[in-house]
Amino acid sequence: MIKVYVPRDSSALGLGAEQVAEALQAEASRREARITLVRNGSRGLYWLEPMVEIETPAGRVAYGPVRPSDVASLFDAGFLEGKPHALSQGLTAEIAYLKNQERLTFARVGITDPVSLEDYVAHAGYRGLRRALTLEPSVIVDEVTESGLRGRGGAAFPTGIKWRTVLNAPSEQKYIVCNADEGDSGTFSDRMVMECDPFVLIEGMTIAGLAVGATQGYIYLRCEYPHAHVALNEAIAAAEQGGYLGDDLLGTGKSFRLEVRLGAGAYVCGEETSLLESLEGKRGLVRYKPPLPAIEGLFGKPTVINNVISLASVPIILDKGGAFYRDFGMGRSRGTLPIQLAGNLKHPGLVEKAFGVTLREILYDFGGGSASGRPIRAVQVGGPLGAYLPESQFDTPLDYEAFAALWAVLGHGGVVAFDDTIDMSKMARYGMEFCAEESCGKCTPCRIGSTRGVEVIDKIRAGEDRDRNVALLRDLSDTMLAGSLCALGGMTPYPVLSALNHFPEDFGVSAAE
Repeated sequence: MIKVYVPRDSSALGLGAEQVAEALQAEASRREARITLVRNGSRGLYWLEPMVEIETPAGRVAYGPVRPSDVASLFDAGFLEGKPHALSQGLTAEIAYLKNQERLTFARVGITDPVSLEDYVAHAGYRGLRRALTLEPSVIVDEVTESGLRGRGGAAFPTGIKWRTVLNAPSEQKYIVCNADEGDSGTFSDRMVMECDPFVLIEGMTIAGLAVGATQGYIYLRCEYPHAHVALNEAIAAAEQGGYLGDDLLGTGKSFRLEVRLGAGAYVCGEETSLLESLEGKRGLVRYKPPLPAIEGLFGKPTVINNVISLASVPIILDKGGAFYRDFGMGRSRGTLPIQLAGNLKHPGLVEKAFGVTLREILYDFGGGSASGRPIRAVQVGGPLGAYLPESQFDTPLDYEAFAALWAVLGHGGVVAFDDTIDMSKMARYGMEFCAEESCGKCTPCRIGSTRGVEVIDKIRAGEDRDRNVALLRDLSDTMLAGSLCALGGMTPYPVLSALNHFPEDFGVSAAE
């Protein structure tokens, strides 16, 4: 039986993967060709989706983007033997976009059947957990600390320090909470992990539970991810049946249980304390700190809250050791970052690279430049609260400290490109408008400041008392930066001021202003 792989993740489905899978089955039946159709995850080369792969003695051969109308000609060309066709991309492993990555967290994505426990274990899955079960909790935390892993959700807080705080907090009950409320524009790495390799997240959360003494975990999933919801629940059920979750992990007597809880679509619930409020059944409002969630988190108990990618990076650290992971990256930014390419690019997709690759390399070596063929004028990194970077800053390495020096953020690793037709004053207005729409309303600088910010930018764009209103916008941004309760209001000035500072002509002002 020849194995044929067609992705099942939501992006590939949105591009017609289901119809292609059906056409492949129908054509194989018509020709009496014996195939096994495997629904894998996307490799992250979204300009080639739906990408069909054929297992051959030389390795998998890729074809894409495949439409249902292409299926007959693929069979005619002998694609089941990996023979040439106009849509052939050659050996999947040799595609430059993939070959030039360092896939650690995404090592299995696109290779395995996402909900097959047997497939996961066959591809080095659960080796990290097996090792963790033989270690003392403090030793697990030591490994994570040595790796240099920092929060991949945007805050970049050292994961080992957070875990040690929870480990040392006395309590009969502790929790592991995964923040899967991925809501930043241009980001999809969390979704890809949950849809394409959910076991790696489950394994990472189980290891976290062993490390800090937590027996219950929750995945707080955004409601807009129905395919991830299905995949996670299937994988959790399989892990329980296989003894990798439950009251007796692999016969060791140690326990960890896991549930998926759906959010209701509030962007602010991506903030950890607002997420906890929502998880407890309350309105998603930001909590005052202290106390920190590591001391008093979910239901007042010590709680580890980490992003999907942070937790999904843990299994390889426990499998191969903290030093292995630490050897990737630069400075204080260790390991790899899944970079999500979106916007006006020829080759949008997922790229996992060690920290240190430059933004220019990401945009052109991987992204292929703009889809429109026009010059890339600005890039927003880090979601809707990230700064806009001009072409003069494209040689900045992807590193937390290098970005901070530019008054920018890496955030969740989302990269959205814009060509030279973009009006940056409109983008600045959108930043303020987004904050006004998504504010939980608890603090005045965010609730009122964003609303006033939209009004002020409208006046600047209309040419109304421009000098005075530019000064007012800067003053308002300072208030939001210093006085907001959480990062929603505190970071909204990043896109606004970066647009104003780097592209003043779009606001009708000179650079000197």
